[in-house]
Amino acid sequence: MKKIHYLIILPLLLCALIGGCLLKIKQFAAETLNLKQEYIFTLPSGTGREGLKNLMRQQQLAKHLFWLLALLHVEPELANFKAGTYRLLPGMTVREMLKLLVNGKEAQFSIRFIEGSTLQKCLEIVAKAPYMEHDLQDLTPQSLAIKLGASTNVSLEGFLYPDTYLYTANTTGSALLKRARQRMDKSLQSIWQQRAGGLPYKSPQDLLTMASMVEKETGIKQERAKIASVFINRLRLGMKLQTDPTVIYGIGETYRGSITRQDLTKPSPYNTYIINGLPPTPISMLSQDALEAAAHPEKTNYLYFVANGSGGHVFTTNLASHNKAVQQYRQRKKEKRNHEQ
Repeated sequence: MKKIHYLIILPLLLCALIGGCLLKIKQFAAETLNLKQEYIFTLPSGTGREGLKNLMRQQQLAKHLFWLLALLHVEPELANFKAGTYRLLPGMTVREMLKLLVNGKEAQFSIRFIEGSTLQKCLEIVAKAPYMEHDLQDLTPQSLAIKLGASTNVSLEGFLYPDTYLYTANTTGSALLKRARQRMDKSLQSIWQQRAGGLPYKSPQDLLTMASMVEKETGIKQERAKIASVFINRLRLGMKLQTDPTVIYGIGETYRGSITRQDLTKPSPYNTYIINGLPPTPISMLSQDALEAAAHPEKTNYLYFVANGSGGHVFTTNLASHNKAVQQYRQRKKEKRNHEQ
């Protein structure tokens, strides 16, 4: 009789034990990760189940990790996790984390290149980018060009497309810059093919150089084609371009915020107060709008422009009118200083 009693009780106890374990496993899977803010979690290549458990324990991501291996045994599809760097969010459960690791949807980071920035500034931004493999340190311009798959005979200044780029952990800096270069090359070739006729450009680089000057002269979209027309008119008449941003670019890192008369008379390949025609390379990254303006300038007789003190410019066709506009601009600046005092 007792034997029959045990044969009944033992299976019941075993079922109860298994049921209790399955409940604990289910509760663990639904447990919220111990996060108060976004967290970047890296799972190294070759990490197994025990290794994942140890990482989660070391980084205090969850409690009751005793049940992790059991969960992965009961639901083996959750054990097919992939190495990578992942973004964990507050409120995420253990199951959701494991599904993320199985899906392999790695965290994406962003980096932004801004119109008007120089190549050097872009390289500095890349050098500070988190979770990136930095492979651009101490490269010569020629070595950098080779890294990006470009010709070593052409400066990379202006040949990167300004935008926000997304990347995953361990992306190389050169791979990201190559994307920016290829995008600009595609845009440049398309616009070059569709440019207006009769423009004084010998190559796509000339168009890019013109667009970079337009970019630096105004941030007002509606003015860009007009600014381009002034430079085009000057080129056609053999006049010097006389644009300050090229001088500033030639000064380089020693520029301190203002141009002196000495700067304007100092020889430099980029001093358009001295050289004839376009400078040898672009002077900054440039927007699609600036590129379009350089390819399709307005048809005007303007030869001069000066700031109007309100963010825009006054355009004139002769030196006398230009000098008058300059005087008016200086007067407005003086009045503004007096008012602020």
